[in-house]
Amino acid sequence: MKRWTQIFKALANINRLKIINLLANGMSLTVTQITDELDISFRGTSRHLLLLHGLDILSSVGRNGHVFYSYNRSLPGDVKKIVEIFLKDV
Repeated sequence: MKRWTQIFKALANINRLKIINLLANGMSLTVTQITDELDISFRGTSRHLLLLHGLDILSSVGRNGHVFYSYNRSLPGDVKKIVEIFLKDV
């Protein structure tokens, strides 16, 4: 129950939904690239990414001194369905 509460809280923020939507299209981007694309502050974007990564909605890979974030395609089926429902309205 606690995990679902955290997931729903995470998905209740439009900026986090925009980030997921951006990365769900197969893109792998850095914090700076996401900040520029969505016109969100760097600090805010970083916090959103850490939260989404902590819930395994996003995955990350370090390359060339940068961290690249992408949508975690191996999400459990139930969580993936919920995320997709939320993304329909973004």
